[in-house]
Amino acid sequence: MLITHDTRCSLDAVVDLVNTAPEDGGADGLPDVAALGDFARGHEVSDIGVLTEEDLTAVHRIRARFAEVFANPEPKAASAVLNELIATAGTTPRLTDHDGYDWHVHYFAPGASLADHLAADCGMALAFFVVAGEQDRLRRCEAPDCRRAFADLSRNRSRRYCDSRTCGNRLHVAAYRARRKEAAG
Repeated sequence: MLITHDTRCSLDAVVDLVNTAPEDGGADGLPDVAALGDFARGHEVSDIGVLTEEDLTAVHRIRARFAEVFANPEPKAASAVLNELIATAGTTPRLTDHDGYDWHVHYFAPGASLADHLAADCGMALAFFVVAGEQDRLRRCEAPDCRRAFADLSRNRSRRYCDSRTCGNRLHVAAYRARRKEAAG
């Protein structure tokens, strides 16, 4: 599957957005407007104005909808969520070459809110996966104490953990130690 630079940026943003959701009573990664601004700047989200509490509430709402896409491997269910997000955002595809980037497509309307911007661009990035029959690449980490979202972009679709250096390595070391303990009797 060919993933363009702008689609990859939107994919990274939606994965990071979903991963800001509080898990099992944990802390919210987007607790306030300042954190939302940091998120937007960190993902180089362009063409947004001054952020407010309304923006934060709207982004929390779309974050929950995007999490549904990662939770449900059924394309019909994912497409219903994505269609709603994209339509509600007032998608207006247009070519642009701003801020030193080559030509790429923005799907949000000029002057759109941050939530609409994310719903349109990130929604389209995920829609490309559904259309290509690659939705199974949108996963949750298999580590029992993690469950972070990630996109498996490996050639053979074999990635099981959000980060092989942390979650994957921790589980492999635990399995190794269990085997050694069993062998030692």
